[in-house]
Amino acid sequence: MDATFWATVALLLFVALVLYLKVPGMVAKSLDGRADRIRAELEDARKLREEAQQLLAEFQRKRKEAEKEAAEIIEVAKREAGLLAAEAHAKTEEYVARRTALAEQKIGQAEQEAIHEVRSSAVELAVEAARHILGSKVDAKTSADLFKSSVQEVKAKLN
Repeated sequence: MDATFWATVALLLFVALVLYLKVPGMVAKSLDGRADRIRAELEDARKLREEAQQLLAEFQRKRKEAEKEAAEIIEVAKREAGLLAAEAHAKTEEYVARRTALAEQKIGQAEQEAIHEVRSSAVELAVEAARHILGSKVDAKTSADLFKSSVQEVKAKLN
């Protein structure tokens, strides 16, 4: 009985013990469990990747919508600014036209007043001249009658 015999017996006993304790089943079970965990982790990773892609697509869609909305807001603001500028220009022109009309009206009134004053002065001068001429050539009663009739004629022409 040599050492190889005992080594073979020990090997057979070890193999029998391993089989008795069902070590290969436990190893297979452990490997199957590990494979299941890896499979589950891969499935979770795939789901997370799909969710991330969906979120990315949603955020890109929202970004495009926000850019579109911003462009619309800018366009509306430009349009409103143009309208406000046109309105301000129209109001300015209207203001200038009103001020011009008012100035022309004042000038017309001033002209009328000047004409009236010149006429009044001319009438007064004419009356005074007529009084002076008539006073030296005509008696007082005739002079007063002529004066009154001249004043009435001038007043009638002025009105």
